[in-house]
Amino acid sequence: MATWTIANLERNLADGGVTVAHWRVTEVDGDFSASSYGTVGFTPDASASDFVAYDSLTEEVVMGWVWESVNQEETEAALTANIETQKNPVSADGMPW
Repeated sequence: MATWTIANLERNLADGGVTVAHWRVTEVDGDFSASSYGTVGFTPDASASDFVAYDSLTEEVVMGWVWESVNQEETEAALTANIETQKNPVSADGMPW
C-alpha cells in the first residue's frame, strides 16, 4: 500500500496562495521499499470562488490538487514494479574474481 504525503508547500505571502506543492509517495513490502518525489506548480487566483488560502488548507485538499496533475495509479504501479524487480532481479553487477 502506497503512502502519499505533502513534504512542503511554497506560497505567496501576500494572499496565502500556494504556488508549489512538494509530494512524496512510498511503498513498502516487507524488507523492500520504493519511493518517488515530485513537485506540482500552481497559479493561485485569490479572487476565484474555489480559492483556498494557506491557513485553511489540509493535506487532503492539497493531495487532491496533486492528483489532478500526477497520475496516482501509474505512479503506484511504477513503485510496485520497482519492488518486484528488487525481489526478483534480472541483472547484477560485480566481478567474477
